[in-house]
Amino acid sequence: MTQGLAENLAKIAALTLPSLAVIDGELRPARAGGTFANISPRDGSLLADVAAGDAADVDIAVAAARRAFDDGRWRNLTAKAKKKILHRLADLMAAHAEELALLEAIDTGKPIRDAAAVDVPLACDSVRYYAEALDKLYGEVGPHHPGRLSYAVHEPLGVIGAIVPWNFPLHMAMWKVGPALAMGNSVVLKPAEQSPMTAIRVAELALEAGVPAGVFNVVPGLGETAGKALALHMDVDMIAFTGSGVVGRLLMQYSGQSNLKRVSLELGGKSPQIVFPDCPDMAAAARSAAWSVFYNQGQVCTAASRLLVHESIREAFVAEVVKVASRIEAGDPLDPATRFGAMVSERQMETALRYIGTARAEGADLRLGGGRVRDETGGFYVAPTIFDRVTQDATLAREEVFGPVLGVIGFADEAEAYRIANDTVYGLAAGVWTADLDRGMRATRALHAGQVWVNGWDADDITMPFGGFKQSGFGRDRSLHAMEKYADLKAVSFTIRGGGA
Repeated sequence: MTQGLAENLAKIAALTLPSLAVIDGELRPARAGGTFANISPRDGSLLADVAAGDAADVDIAVAAARRAFDDGRWRNLTAKAKKKILHRLADLMAAHAEELALLEAIDTGKPIRDAAAVDVPLACDSVRYYAEALDKLYGEVGPHHPGRLSYAVHEPLGVIGAIVPWNFPLHMAMWKVGPALAMGNSVVLKPAEQSPMTAIRVAELALEAGVPAGVFNVVPGLGETAGKALALHMDVDMIAFTGSGVVGRLLMQYSGQSNLKRVSLELGGKSPQIVFPDCPDMAAAARSAAWSVFYNQGQVCTAASRLLVHESIREAFVAEVVKVASRIEAGDPLDPATRFGAMVSERQMETALRYIGTARAEGADLRLGGGRVRDETGGFYVAPTIFDRVTQDATLAREEVFGPVLGVIGFADEAEAYRIANDTVYGLAAGVWTADLDRGMRATRALHAGQVWVNGWDADDITMPFGGFKQSGFGRDRSLHAMEKYADLKAVSFTIRGGGA
């Protein structure tokens, strides 16, 4: 055991692990007393029994959120006052960054170095960005008319139900909570049952920061109980969701079955990364090809799980990717030296192993990995895995694994590359490596995806909108566009007497 690992284990032992709902400014057990087991992916141990909220708890949380919205305790604050409170929340999150990173690592299995250097800082940045943005989303003044003054203003929707995933629990939560609060809404957040702890802790910090009781509530629980109840609730104005396509379809149905609440969906992907022979930096492209699918153990919606390589460079390039990936070894998430951790659950591990087995059976060429590792720990680890010579009709090319499995597909020319890249029900992200500016521009127009990156992967930030085409969903997180989706647009007209015709 390394010194860093020992120190982190000691810090975890000293923490009180969050396990209760945060409703109307109070920490509460589930009304019916139910709990669910929160299992750590690093070793399969029980972290805590967490309050299992159900429809009754959702009712209480939504009622609290509605009261808070209707009496204006948050939405009627001045922009300056809301901004100050949200900055205070970001300050508190930063002050508790080590605690939040430790909670995220043991809850999800991600390396502590990533939780500390990426997840928590980006979550803080999201809150700060929307704190600063809340007084910069302006309305519109209509065209001049001598007898009228017309303008349009953004007004908060009301009660936002947010359902967030387990791969980036805190980061994704703040992508939704930040702009929703900045617009003046109240929020009921349902974290994934695999990773509830940071959401609960941040809701506590929000109260300490001065967010009024009832404005930001967290109801942990199972998707089929708490999540469904939130999506069907007649007094929830919108569901903002990041997760699987299966659940996204259910949320659309629940909207129709209830009050036609708005739904924003950020769903899955089968993202292509295309490498042309004139790639300006083959070494950088090889590193990108590996880490864009193995980062966070492949549990990333924009993971570049399809690597499209021109046949003229295929053998050499794939060899370089294998060389990079062979140095990526699974390790204990709490060890500061670990760069590749555990999968979030036994179920997710088994899903990845099943896809690996299917790829073998369908004749793909296994170049690296291909199985479970570190099983003696009791944790849920799968080795970085690369399959070459994957056909476009293969399961590995069609379905999202959400695990550390890369499929390599060859192409002969530019037109074929774009045809293969777009031959998917998804459209979340895509990328291309080329030194030809014209080709890069053609690629951005030809690729059907919400994010297209040229000579880099995941190469943008909070200022750019994030979302998908096709079955990758609709609605956008990040940027000022995210604030707009949590608002209604109201048109107002004054008739001016004596102002003319």
